[in-house]
Amino acid sequence: MAKSARKKKNLFEKFANWATIATGSSAAFIGAVAIIVVWGVTGPIFQYSNTWQLIINTGTTIVTFLMVFLIQKSQNKDSKAIHLKLNELLASHQGASNRMVDIEDLNEQELDLLHKFYVQLSELAEEEDDITCTHSIDAAEENHTNKINSYKLKPHYINALKNRSKQSNHTGKS
Repeated sequence: MAKSARKKKNLFEKFANWATIATGSSAAFIGAVAIIVVWGVTGPIFQYSNTWQLIINTGTTIVTFLMVFLIQKSQNKDSKAIHLKLNELLASHQGASNRMVDIEDLNEQELDLLHKFYVQLSELAEEEDDITCTHSIDAAEENHTNKINSYKLKPHYINALKNRSKQSNHTGKS
């Protein structure tokens, strides 16, 4: 039973792939234009009757209905292939965040939260002097903290803290 289901699936898959290629070809477009031209030319012969109009309306409705499903299947397959390729790139790159693998399964709120992380990442990147410096979500906060901590050791930063401390002590005593 499983074998026959697999064969049917494979047959459908083969047909869908063939139909996608065939309907996306120049020959299919030329054929569609030819059908419309023939239909238009035969209008006077059939005196533009209701049957003449019904033929093109029914034909285009059926083709459109079937093409919606074919296009959706093709889009789903392409989308899955692109996601797999991107997941492979993320998984293989040492600096990339593995949290990004399979984010297409997140709900809208989770995607919005992730978007906020990237806004924060963008703000951190804007603070960098080097425009080629990039961070992953995981590394952004750590890199920013390390950078701030290294500034805290510099004399101008230490002096600024001392001055700020003195000012707050003077305003606190008054």
